[in-house]
Amino acid sequence: MTKLQILFISIFLVGAMFVGCAKKSDNNSISKLDLTKSGTETKKQSVTITYLSSQDWVTKAEKQLAAKFEKETGIKVEYQIVPSNQYLNLLKAKLNAGECTDLFGSQSGKFDIVSFLNIEKNCVNLSDESWAKRIDPLVAEQLTVNGKLYGITIYDVSSCWVISYNKKIFNELGLKVPTNFEQFKLVCKKIKDSGIIPIYECVSDGWHHVLWFPELGGRFEEVDPGLAEKLNTHHALFAENKTMLKALNQLQEINQLGYFGPNYMSNTFADTEKNMASGKYAMTLFNQGLPRQIEKLFPEVKEDTFGSFVMPLVDNQILNVNPAGPSIFIYSGSKKTEAAKQYVEYLARPENLQFLIDNTDKFNTLPFKGVKGKNVKQVKELYSMFPKQGVVYQTQIKYLNPQWMDIGIDLSEMFTGSLKPVDVLRNIDKRREEAAKAVKDPAWNN
Repeated sequence: MTKLQILFISIFLVGAMFVGCAKKSDNNSISKLDLTKSGTETKKQSVTITYLSSQDWVTKAEKQLAAKFEKETGIKVEYQIVPSNQYLNLLKAKLNAGECTDLFGSQSGKFDIVSFLNIEKNCVNLSDESWAKRIDPLVAEQLTVNGKLYGITIYDVSSCWVISYNKKIFNELGLKVPTNFEQFKLVCKKIKDSGIIPIYECVSDGWHHVLWFPELGGRFEEVDPGLAEKLNTHHALFAENKTMLKALNQLQEINQLGYFGPNYMSNTFADTEKNMASGKYAMTLFNQGLPRQIEKLFPEVKEDTFGSFVMPLVDNQILNVNPAGPSIFIYSGSKKTEAAKQYVEYLARPENLQFLIDNTDKFNTLPFKGVKGKNVKQVKELYSMFPKQGVVYQTQIKYLNPQWMDIGIDLSEMFTGSLKPVDVLRNIDKRREEAAKAVKDPAWNN
């Protein structure tokens, strides 16, 4: 080989070495670029994170924020929205299979996140995130296990499920807000006799009609003080409780008297505003945001057309409150944990929380420091009308909330006559026992 050939080969090898080093350096810089934060701004990435959620939990305003988030960071949020009557079973199957999305929605609740989500195994600890100190302590408690915070509730937990009624219809028929069940039945009868359907109920969604039962937790506790503790320690059963049985018998009586109308089994939650605006229905079970939502969709029907009162089954006069609600969790098996955390942190920024409040009709406030709630007259009236409050049973009682959709099926069968009210309660007890034994709850192993 000549000296000239040796020289050319040497030059080629040196050049190749520099190219290799440059490529390696470029790859490292890209890796660092993806994870580097600069102040509150994140370097743009090219990442897609998946987010599994039940129908009606992801608001339009959140999707608008997600679009801004993608523009700022390059991280795209891909939503997988599932019908509510299928959601819990699908989520459970994904978690059991170890194949869940990067983020997912689920109800909070300090009991349920352990028994249903197996939170310490399946979710990421978020205790050290910047927003963790700003979340309401009572709400954070429902997301915390063994001192670690595992989720974030960006939902108005101050909003209660109460009966929203058409004041105009009530005034024209000379009706007053009922304070016990017999008065409620009389109100429904007069409304039905006038040709108006008393109550808009939507069984087809699978979840809405269940609200009539566990939301009465405050009343159950008032009649039987300490009942929640007895249920949680397996010293009481649903099927043995006379007040619970009476509540379901009264709910069935309302149905049998035709106060839900002829189409209650096929009605949908999404059509509530339309049907209440039409004047064909006088009442429905909804949160305090309904009047505002109706006026927005149907401007001729003003917000002050509607008032609200608590469900008067079993003579209830206690306002049902709930520190738990639909929440966001990050799956521990995700390979995009940092991107998912960035999205959650983005949503939790004070200015973005305020955007959600201002642009979501059903939100009056959010459970964080540094946000300004809406001054809603109707909400203030409701809280002044019902100063006594009680926590709903789906949050107070172990192994109840995860079987929500199963209870919905049982209640549907009760409405159609396939099950008796006591059978619904027995099924609740049976499923609670199965869930308790699955997690080896010592109270059920005596």
